[in-house]
Amino acid sequence: MTWELPSNIALPVFAAMLLVGIYLILKLSKSQTNKVSSLRLFIQINSVITIFMGLILGPFDTPLWRPIGPSPRSLLFGASFLKNQFPDGFSVPVLACYYSNGRTVTCALWQLQAYIFPYWNFSNGYEAIYSTSGLERIGIVIVLLVIASIILGRFFCGWLCPFGLYMDVLTRIRKTARLRHLHFSEKTNGAISQSRYIIIAVILILSVIFASYAIFGTQLVPGTTPAGPTGQAGNVGNLEQPFCLVCPMRPLCILVECALGEMKFSYISKIASGPLWTTGFYVTSINLAVLGVVTILALAYRRFWCRICPLGGLTALFSTFTPFKQIAMTRLNKNQQKCTRCGVCKRVCPTQATAVYEKKGGNVTESSCILCARCVEACPYEGALTLKVAGKTVMNSRNWLEQQ
Repeated sequence: MTWELPSNIALPVFAAMLLVGIYLILKLSKSQTNKVSSLRLFIQINSVITIFMGLILGPFDTPLWRPIGPSPRSLLFGASFLKNQFPDGFSVPVLACYYSNGRTVTCALWQLQAYIFPYWNFSNGYEAIYSTSGLERIGIVIVLLVIASIILGRFFCGWLCPFGLYMDVLTRIRKTARLRHLHFSEKTNGAISQSRYIIIAVILILSVIFASYAIFGTQLVPGTTPAGPTGQAGNVGNLEQPFCLVCPMRPLCILVECALGEMKFSYISKIASGPLWTTGFYVTSINLAVLGVVTILALAYRRFWCRICPLGGLTALFSTFTPFKQIAMTRLNKNQQKCTRCGVCKRVCPTQATAVYEKKGGNVTESSCILCARCVEACPYEGALTLKVAGKTVMNSRNWLEQQ
């Protein structure tokens, strides 16, 4: 018989442990220029446990994490909360594939694609029963994304995203190897950042093309008409969600789950449409190749993927562009009188955001800023940079040069 923490106290106990860890890091860390970075790493790791592992039992009722308590995988959170209108769970702006906690939270990019094709007007999908149309569900996804982006913006990218953690781990590996990171020119970096919106447009256009029969009554791509007696849409060689085919987080998540024993690789190979080099579900040569390329580039360029991530682009769209920027609750502010333009903020930024250096003052949050607060931590001038949430200061730069 295995001891198990009761489900009604598992979350409070974990939350208490998280708060104690945060307190100890803030109090015991002696480094003035890496304290926040250590805190962020701690929160990133714990967010993987809470968001990705789902507190913490994996799929298929694997008992690996059973002592911590049952996960909410069996609970259709969206269905019970929204009266069976949104059974895939809340849309969150962090990149991860096949959340182990089932339908409590879901990758918003997957939802946007899936609700166009193949579930625009079909009621069955991934063991969920949809009582609303694809258009209504897309509306819910966008509303949830807008709300999340207005409240925290790209703080999700800097502090909570599992793939962001992977990028930071690669950075730490490079530093351990004593290798210098590379820089893009400002022009190149700006062009790379703009590619996020091209990727979003391609995703949506391809999804609409695949869903043309359901939306317009005309099949533009063979295999996209309803299939089988269930009325579920067909697929195009398992190309139901075009971005998921190339998303580097998809194979990383699955391989990590298989390594932890949460998922059997035999299941992955069984549902694939053929050999590894053909198009299939979850792990294919295509997304493995993308993961490999992104990994190599991230070792050379800090947070490379975050510069082109379409989900990060959506979050930035709803938090750093007009009219959302005017009501965004999480902001990076600069005090022009206290800034000496030493350039530290520009040098330490992992995504090479430049507004924090180039703008004279005020709100310097921009679409490339992931709100990691590395610039605030490294700035050597008291109060020159400030991170605010809902108008309240949660962190401001310190004169750590005098404190040493």
